[in-house]
Amino acid sequence: MGADSGIDGMLTFFDDNSGKAKRVLVQVKSGKVNAAQIRDLRGTLERDGAAIGAFITLEPPTKPMLKEAASAGFYVSPHFGKFPKLQILTVEELLGGAMLQYPHMSTSTFKKAARQRKTKETQPKLEGLTF
Repeated sequence: MGADSGIDGMLTFFDDNSGKAKRVLVQVKSGKVNAAQIRDLRGTLERDGAAIGAFITLEPPTKPMLKEAASAGFYVSPHFGKFPKLQILTVEELLGGAMLQYPHMSTSTFKKAARQRKTKETQPKLEGLTF
């Protein structure tokens, strides 16, 4: 662990009208993983005020790891329901199509452009040019 407290990535999302982004902290581990690492990530979530934590690993999680993750409870989004506060995903699951569960919009938040009518204008001819 360095200055980043073991955090390898971060996602942000908006799920209310506050205009303030919520964070998902991501930690990636290879090799032997254990419940102590889940407790550490949970402590980091609480300390940093992050909404959700994702623990990505090469190895399948142990029962104590799953129990520790479940004990973190849920993040409740005002508009999108509830999501596990601490999620453990393996690389194999991710490659198989599993996704991190967090509030994210599948539709665009940009204002739709006004429709323009087509005109019958033609491009002016260029005179004096030879090819």
